[in-house]
Amino acid sequence: MSQYKLGVEVVSAHGLMPKDGHGSSSPCVELHFDGQKFRTTIKEKDLNPVWDERFYFNIADPAWLPELALEASVINFNKSTRSKSFLGKVQIAGTSFVPFADAVVMQYPLEKHGMFSRVKGELSLKVFLTNDPSIKPSNPLPAIDSNPNNPPPTQAHKPLPQFPILSTSTSTPPENKWESRHTFHSIPKKFDQHRSAAPVVSEPVRYVVDSMKPEPRQHRTFKVYSLTSTQQPADYGLKETSPFLGGGQIVGGRVIPAEKPASTYDLVEQMQYLFVRVVKARDLPAMDVTGSLDPYVEVKVGNYKGTTKHFEKKQNPEWNEVFAFSREQMQASIVEVVIKDKDLLKDDFVGIIRFEVYDVPTRVPPDSPLAPEWYRLEDTKGHKTKGELMLAVWMGTQADESFADAWQSDSVARFDASSVVIPHIKSKVYHAPRLWYVRVNIVEAQDIVIKEKARFPDVYVKAQLGNQVLRTRTVQARTLNPVWNEDLMLVAAEPFEDHLILSVEDRVGANKDEVLGRVVIPLGSLEKRVDDHIIPGRWFDLEKPVVIDVDQLKKDKLLSSRVFLRACLDGGYHVLDESTHYSSDLRPTAKQLWKPSIGLLELGILNAEGLHPMKSREGKGTSDTYCVAKYGHKWVRTRTIIDSLSPRYNEQYTWEVYDPATVVTVGVFDNCQLEKGSNGSKDAKIGKVRIRLSTLETGRVYTHSYPLLVLHPSGVKKMGEIHLAIRFSATSFVDMMICCGTKQSNWWPRGLVEWSHPSERKLSSTCPIWFGDVCNWKNPITTVLVHILFVTLVCFPELLLSTAFLYMFLVGLWNYRYRPRYPPHMNTKISHAEAVHPDELDEEFDSFPTSRGAELVRMRYDRLRSVAGRIQTVVGDLATQGERVQALLSWRDPRATSVFVLFCLMAALVLYVTPLQVLAALAGFYIMRHPRFRHRIPSAPLNFFRRLPARTDSML
Repeated sequence: MSQYKLGVEVVSAHGLMPKDGHGSSSPCVELHFDGQKFRTTIKEKDLNPVWDERFYFNIADPAWLPELALEASVINFNKSTRSKSFLGKVQIAGTSFVPFADAVVMQYPLEKHGMFSRVKGELSLKVFLTNDPSIKPSNPLPAIDSNPNNPPPTQAHKPLPQFPILSTSTSTPPENKWESRHTFHSIPKKFDQHRSAAPVVSEPVRYVVDSMKPEPRQHRTFKVYSLTSTQQPADYGLKETSPFLGGGQIVGGRVIPAEKPASTYDLVEQMQYLFVRVVKARDLPAMDVTGSLDPYVEVKVGNYKGTTKHFEKKQNPEWNEVFAFSREQMQASIVEVVIKDKDLLKDDFVGIIRFEVYDVPTRVPPDSPLAPEWYRLEDTKGHKTKGELMLAVWMGTQADESFADAWQSDSVARFDASSVVIPHIKSKVYHAPRLWYVRVNIVEAQDIVIKEKARFPDVYVKAQLGNQVLRTRTVQARTLNPVWNEDLMLVAAEPFEDHLILSVEDRVGANKDEVLGRVVIPLGSLEKRVDDHIIPGRWFDLEKPVVIDVDQLKKDKLLSSRVFLRACLDGGYHVLDESTHYSSDLRPTAKQLWKPSIGLLELGILNAEGLHPMKSREGKGTSDTYCVAKYGHKWVRTRTIIDSLSPRYNEQYTWEVYDPATVVTVGVFDNCQLEKGSNGSKDAKIGKVRIRLSTLETGRVYTHSYPLLVLHPSGVKKMGEIHLAIRFSATSFVDMMICCGTKQSNWWPRGLVEWSHPSERKLSSTCPIWFGDVCNWKNPITTVLVHILFVTLVCFPELLLSTAFLYMFLVGLWNYRYRPRYPPHMNTKISHAEAVHPDELDEEFDSFPTSRGAELVRMRYDRLRSVAGRIQTVVGDLATQGERVQALLSWRDPRATSVFVLFCLMAALVLYVTPLQVLAALAGFYIMRHPRFRHRIPSAPLNFFRRLPARTDSML
């Protein structure tokens, strides 16, 4: 096994601080990692040095990488005084190290060494991990305090100098520097008690490598709080359950431990399976007249039978297939493993092996897998016969690592192990590819060649990447050198298989474009950018799509057309591939920018109940269902349960959480790949559930049954229920709070609304309603308390802000007893989906272009006009009030304006002689007066304002 190494490419530095007293510096870079020290060459009198040197550090144990850090210090070396001065440093945590394929050059701002340090500038590094055994360390450079008159040895045969080493030895170096070796015994103090100094030699440089592995870390334990739901379960609501899972019984979110120790599958019900691994056979007897044998194995337990694939003319076959029989469905106590010979009419019996189910050993992970053994075949009478079969038989659960690849009796009982539909039935884990932004800045083109010399071409550039097509604006090239300077952005997925195709085209006519030339750029050749540094541009020669003749080709070579552009792969941003309202991942594309995880999400998919039949088989409705859970880059799919409207999955999955403001989605599908003639038809959607992680309490186990609500043209329909167990465990509360405070999203958390009214959505505000109840004395005690608070604020206005925050604090404490006991789910009342008119639902599901008649479309158009008319009326009312305010001083109504001007004069005199607190108190008591002192007739000021003229009489 090859040893991992940490590669560091020191590219360049920019804008360093001058330190030599003459406005310059002679910098070099010292690298420190796990007791190993390297340095670059010294760049004389250069504040923007370029090194392009690469170094490799030995990694003693990859398990310690999260605890280590790489430190790069920029040092100024003065040869005259042989002194060193600090220019800045960069520290990179071990959690940000990525493989070589994902590494990009990053610009790190230099940090201070202490409070009084003066630094500036940036350092460009490329840091990556590799286990390439062909990488060998190069010869070391002399120490930084060596004789400056002895230059370092040149290495012209290598493009990048590798492994320059900063010597820590004070002894005299050997005469032959090419054979010198350096031993580093510097070990971090916090690892001294776990490490030894046993060196491992790697020619020609020797490093100290750990010989002891670190101690295992302690597992974290989380307290689970007991909460009981006060909401009565409804048809469309959640149902709180108390299942008995692998870790024990769940009661109100609290785990009551089981008698036996819990396994890793502690959020699902443990299901017992009988596993039979058929490995291979040897020395099988010949059964045909020709002396050949077409063997296959049949594993039978009661009514369930699994069959392996068969081999043609092979007496020593190898299958290596696993069968899993559900213990609950087993109706026999004997396991029969039969080898048969495949024939056209009737398969011949070769031999059999029998096991008692009660004698089969039990295996519990993390025990090692059971080793297979050779068993002698028997005939039908129990006598030993020729041939042996290698088997392994054991009892286990769905936590067994062989379960995912096994043939399961409760899932694929209707199919053999050799069936072509087996890949569509087994559980799988998918990893979505990373998406990169492809930024293309098209600047200009030169020497455009067109056929018609008598006109100026209308030129544009078309960028195509797969199915994505973007165009620049059309420019009339009067000098045949058009300039665009436009940015185009496309999206590419790893691995980069498509090419970026840029074509310069001339718009000859209304619907006719002529290609003048094109450029094909492989995406793998583009630079990966993670910050905002400017990518240098390049000239690309345009290739002719069709060569007309040799003479024309020679002319084109004399005046070759070309285009100037900048292109890069941008990974500093997150590519939104899902709705922002329920996104499951907000990290940037580049792995170097990922922050450490803040927690763990564990999801147990237990079962589903009352599913709606999606197909008909043997005269009855049934479904072949599976579940898909999506969070971040990881998608999981459970196995397909055949012919069941109440399937039991009991599969558990885990994700790392980087942001709590994300949503996990669980969908239920009907498998449409099992029937003959399906021809790759899409699987039918049954329903889905979304759960926002920020609404989950840390450490609590939520075991609810979620309704699967789907909007159909006939209205909201319940397709069944899915039973889930979910737990969010935060590794550090402080890190989670920092993530919540620093994460910037382009959306606000809202309720999970699946569908909204096509024409309007009601908005509710509690503050105006609450103040209206206070003014109407609906609750006299509350109104009196508000009056007392109002008088206090009028007398002491400096207490306004502190009182407001104290009030919100008390309201938050009061609402704690009414906090939700379950995660939010699909709510039909928010979206008004049940009260909408059936015709509006039909309009929502109508295709484009419409498939309805002209009269129905006109009716819907008139209805849309009426909705727009209501909106216009509201906007007109707002404009009317604004025009009335403007009329107060515009003398459009001379009498009203004179009255208002006189009122303003009197108000100024009263406000001058009356304290502001008195006026505020009188206004507050008047607004909150008792209903007995209120009248139905509007007040005089309100009547005066409503009589002011607006411009409605001037409208046509």
